[in-house]
Amino acid sequence: MKRAFPRGQAILALLILLGVAGWGIVSRLHAQASLVAHTNDRLVPLVQTIVANSFGSAEDMVLPGSVQPVIEAPIYARTNGYVKAWYTDIGTPVKKGQLLAELETPEVDQQLRQAEADYATAQSNEALAQSTAKRWHALLATDSVSKQDNDEKQADAAAKHAALLSAQANLNRLRELESFKRVVAPFDGVVTARSTDIGALINSGAANGASLFRVADTSKLRIYVQVPETQAPLVHVGAPVKLGVAVQPGRDFAAEVVRTADALDPASRSLLVEIQADNAKHEILPGGYAQVHFQLPLGAGKPRVPVSTLIFRGAGLQLAVVDADNKAHLTPITLGRDFGTQVEVAQGIKDGDRIINGPPDSLSDGDLVKIAPNKATP
Repeated sequence: MKRAFPRGQAILALLILLGVAGWGIVSRLHAQASLVAHTNDRLVPLVQTIVANSFGSAEDMVLPGSVQPVIEAPIYARTNGYVKAWYTDIGTPVKKGQLLAELETPEVDQQLRQAEADYATAQSNEALAQSTAKRWHALLATDSVSKQDNDEKQADAAAKHAALLSAQANLNRLRELESFKRVVAPFDGVVTARSTDIGALINSGAANGASLFRVADTSKLRIYVQVPETQAPLVHVGAPVKLGVAVQPGRDFAAEVVRTADALDPASRSLLVEIQADNAKHEILPGGYAQVHFQLPLGAGKPRVPVSTLIFRGAGLQLAVVDADNKAHLTPITLGRDFGTQVEVAQGIKDGDRIINGPPDSLSDGDLVKIAPNKATP
């Protein structure tokens, strides 16, 4: 006869089986929920943000400038000949009218002698013609000569006088040309180049050869700067600026804006600005570049952001602004001035807005984002 299994033990075994099955189901559901949560968390992009803010009332705009002497001129010969001697070399200070070089001009010398002889001949002919004209005019009163003959003598005297004036003008021209054998400095300055030597053949004029010397007045300097279109309205005549040059590192030189082109260059879309600086001590060398520092006023209430925050899409220029719920909103903006690594935002955001720096390409309006910790604001 079989022994009956206790009923209580059967119930206990059933409960154990149900518990094991339930634990397995709960474990699987928990694991699935954890996986879903982890997956969703990974789908939320991790971003870095900066806080948009304005800066001080003025900014230091630095632009390269080309340094030139206030006056500079190449010195050419005005007559043909050969270099007889030169008296100044590069670096020599000169005064206005100081002799730089002398030329030998044998052809001009001979032409001058010929012109002097022609002038003497014209003087003699004119004197004789005038004397003859006076005598014939006196004889006309006694009817000793005809009126026609008198008129001819008077006309001959006038022609001889005109020939004398022509000979005198030619003589003066050759004398002036002869004086050009002395090459002199046109103004006070310093010789910055010498391109000739003794015996060199010289042709007159800039189109026929190289200059003999180059003289520059470096006591005052001109600095030309191309100011970008966005900053052009902020640069005014009389505004003080500072110059930095490579030959004087760590020093700033005072200068002033003296004039502007009042028109943008159509090729570069920039404004040509002339600055002048005193260089009486000759501490700045012309011909190089200078770093020109402009102190420009900033627009009030216009924040600046790094260029890495900008989004270029079909909808136009945008920024990704993060709200209090950590949702990104693609906000259209209007740019102001460009500062290189930063740009001014004229419209679209305000001070204190959190802006995503380096937004991902997949970012859409309204997407939830995670903010990376310990990100310093600019």
